[in-house]
Amino acid sequence: MFRIVLKLRSIFFSKSGALSLSFYILFLLPAITFNAAAQTGYKDPSLPIDSRVQLLIKELTLEEKVSLLGYRSKAVPRLNIPAYNWWNEGLHGVARAGNATAFPQSIGMAATFDEDLIQSVGNTISTEARAKYNLSTAKNRHLQYMGLTFWTPNINIFRDPRWGRGQETFGEDPFLTSKIGVAFVKGIQGNDPLHLKAAATAKHFVAHSGPEATRDYFNAIVDEKDLRETYLYAFHKLVDNNVESVMTAYNRVNGVPNSINKVLIGDILRKEWGFQGHVVTDCGALDDVFTTHKTLPNGVEAAAAAIKAGVDLDCSSVLQNDIVEAVKQKLLTEKEIDTALGRILRTQFKLGFYDDPEKSPFYGYRADSIHNNNHVELSLKAAEKSFVLLKNDKNILPLNRDNYSSIMVLGPNAANLDAMLGSYHGVSSKVVNFVEGITAAVDPATRVEYDLGCDYRDTVHFGGIWGAGNAELTVAVLGLSPVLEGEAGDAFLSDNGGDRKNLDLPASEIAFMKALRKGVKTPIVAVITAGSAVDVSKIAAYADAIIYAWYPGEQGGTALANILFGKVNPSGHLPVTFYKSITDLPAYDDYHMKGRTYRYFDKPVEYPFGFGLSYTTFAYSTTKAPATSFKANQTISMAANVKNTGPVDGDEVLQAYIVYPQTNGMPRKELKFFKRISTKGGETQSINVEIPVSELQKWDTKAHKFKLFPGNYQLVLGSNSADKKLKYNFSIK
Repeated sequence: MFRIVLKLRSIFFSKSGALSLSFYILFLLPAITFNAAAQTGYKDPSLPIDSRVQLLIKELTLEEKVSLLGYRSKAVPRLNIPAYNWWNEGLHGVARAGNATAFPQSIGMAATFDEDLIQSVGNTISTEARAKYNLSTAKNRHLQYMGLTFWTPNINIFRDPRWGRGQETFGEDPFLTSKIGVAFVKGIQGNDPLHLKAAATAKHFVAHSGPEATRDYFNAIVDEKDLRETYLYAFHKLVDNNVESVMTAYNRVNGVPNSINKVLIGDILRKEWGFQGHVVTDCGALDDVFTTHKTLPNGVEAAAAAIKAGVDLDCSSVLQNDIVEAVKQKLLTEKEIDTALGRILRTQFKLGFYDDPEKSPFYGYRADSIHNNNHVELSLKAAEKSFVLLKNDKNILPLNRDNYSSIMVLGPNAANLDAMLGSYHGVSSKVVNFVEGITAAVDPATRVEYDLGCDYRDTVHFGGIWGAGNAELTVAVLGLSPVLEGEAGDAFLSDNGGDRKNLDLPASEIAFMKALRKGVKTPIVAVITAGSAVDVSKIAAYADAIIYAWYPGEQGGTALANILFGKVNPSGHLPVTFYKSITDLPAYDDYHMKGRTYRYFDKPVEYPFGFGLSYTTFAYSTTKAPATSFKANQTISMAANVKNTGPVDGDEVLQAYIVYPQTNGMPRKELKFFKRISTKGGETQSINVEIPVSELQKWDTKAHKFKLFPGNYQLVLGSNSADKKLKYNFSIK
């Protein structure tokens, strides 16, 4: 306003310096009026958010209200409300929005077992998101994927390794998923009580873990106990920690599509848990209600059912197209629409959409906040902590780089960008693949060669074996990629609609490893990329060491080199069980948890949940043993010493499991505490292990509520779910 007045002053002052009063009043009053208007009604930042929401709703017509209920929220020009696209992705970095830091895929982040690290990753993602939003809106661009409402994290339980989208999750365990998920959401949303840095969304609500190809009409039959103890557990924890949004899933649960499921959304999520945020459908899920599930006849009835169930925002156009007609048919009231609209407007107000952007605490984020050196370094740190060492015969790793003058790096994923980034990825200007990482890590006097080696299909024709035979070390990078496993449609080379039919690596890779071992007498290190468990045994005999790299993000190549040459000690642990065979598991479309995951699986496995080797060893002892009997309001507490018994520094992930009495459908055991510990060689650290007894409650199917069951329990501490370094018996009476 000041600049406008100064400009007018130069125009309307007379030569003698006198200002025409009429011109002064004519031009200054509108500026004053605009300035005052900005501080009244819903634009008044001094008012409580809920008051501002209601004031804005009163300004809108029914048609305008409805126009805001789709993910492509329409502009309301008369109120200066711009269009907004709610659809944004940030699973492991800002996705689909240009240059951004690419972190390890979610399953790899879970393998770190590091809540502080994951919160830092979430914080970095939202920093880059704010910067992109500031830069794009400054140019009046309101683009998809450039907003602040992120449909992440995916906290579905990875119940079966065949599910292609399991890579997007934090693994098979509800407790680990909740801890990593809460940390990620806190990073995304920030810690300002009045402002959201960005909005996170817990998805997909609920019981959504494949089959991928039939998700638009699949009916998951889930008993009440599994629903409460497994499929809802992490969602409840994220709601308790103020996640801003929840996304409904495509599938039905016990006959009812998730997006119109009043019991799940209205009764459990909102009334029982007290969820205050907004609910959004998955994209096209409301269309599925009447086109594929066919539980309702048309969009009008689907729109009405969704609003009545508790949905607020539609990732399609059903609500925008059909709600006005639903009101006309008296299937909905305008008050019900106001309730839904109020929830999504509340999110927008918390993000600062209706405030002066220059007063936002995040206004200063600009280009230097995107993909800077600190963010790249964090991506590297996350990758290093995610890699899992599965095999290390004769302690061949770490390598002394001075002992290897020639290295062959080969394999279909050695320089594969897809295998670095995983699904739902961004793009980065500094992706370091495995060939580049190793090349950069050795001195110029070392010979490094690269060859594709094989593809994903040909089991006869191979390359690079002769060259590997002339090298002193071979690093073979193989495994899966997001074109072989992923979301339906994206994994276009999958034989099963995005899912996998078995645990096998591609047959071409197994044949290649056999040929490689036959032609190479020097050490072979196998590096496997994947977003899920594979049958490692098919190639284990042909490699001296095996590293599981997941989809490691933009710094995966540097991380691998740092681990190979001992700059970093591997410390990742498996967030999923590696089974021996898919035949050991129930049918893929069976949603009962019996016989699934380490919690209920009772057969031998290839690698147990939580497994991960190190270049050093750890010993556990006790300084304070837990009590032998507990009541519901108490906490299981003990102190454990963890000693690094080797010569090199390393990180241990202490894991505490509860072994349950085998009655009432109890799980065999469950992770209930974990802690990543950094130790120097020979050093001992003391860790306080605390587990609220209330965490041991299980669902009583007769009383339809959680209950603490009496009986004999056991607390087990170790490095994985099968490890028993310390054991303590206790009872609950």
